[in-house]
Amino acid sequence: MGQGQLSAVPEPKYWHLRTVLVRTIDAEFSTGQILPNERELAARFGVARATLRQALDQLELEGRLVRRRGIGTVIAAPRVGVPVNREEGWPGAQRSQAWRVVDCTTAPATPQIAARLGIKPGAIVHTVRRLRLVQGKAMAAESLYVPDAAVPNLPGFTAEGDRARSVLRRLERQGIDGESRSVELGVAEAAEAALLERPPGTPVLVVTTQYAAAGKLAALAVSTYRADTCKLTFGETGAVEVTPVPADAAVRTAS
Repeated sequence: MGQGQLSAVPEPKYWHLRTVLVRTIDAEFSTGQILPNERELAARFGVARATLRQALDQLELEGRLVRRRGIGTVIAAPRVGVPVNREEGWPGAQRSQAWRVVDCTTAPATPQIAARLGIKPGAIVHTVRRLRLVQGKAMAAESLYVPDAAVPNLPGFTAEGDRARSVLRRLERQGIDGESRSVELGVAEAAEAALLERPPGTPVLVVTTQYAAAGKLAALAVSTYRADTCKLTFGETGAVEVTPVPADAAVRTAS
């Protein structure tokens, strides 16, 4: 095959069925309705139940379906809009009710975190873990990394909650000069999955934000948003819905 040509990627049976199911759900069902049982669906679409289960599993991961014990497979509600902006995201804005502190630790920076913060490996970093709540449900888990040099002369602590509040107060006092943000698709690791009450490997949107103050990087926030139940909105007016991109849909370039 000549260089620059594209090779076709065979479409798995379950993925084709997933596409058919999406069209069927959009045309015939509404939020809260219960799908027919697996036997009926397999007979209707002429597929093996194992293939059907793979397709249903995929749609559940995407947030289109919810399986409820004793009830069945239910059509999920539309994604909840979650604003991503300075007002909601800046960790120094303690008065915002969007985030709840989980814990806070202070330790030498790992080489990876040090590189991302632009500090020397081993320098002290405060890590505040937070949960973002929307309508009372956990939509995102965040690890906020703050170099000790950005919040100097912190008082002594008797509890993690005191340390977290003190770090956030210092950030609030100094404010920020600017920020940069990136978004990428990922999967929930064990720690984040536990906070979000989802299985490890669940599709997520990873929002990484760098906050600058006084010409230096003041904090780094890595926020893991549930891709199955929320959509992220950016800016003051524009709304952008972001959905998972399945690996099977990737097109390979032949060498």
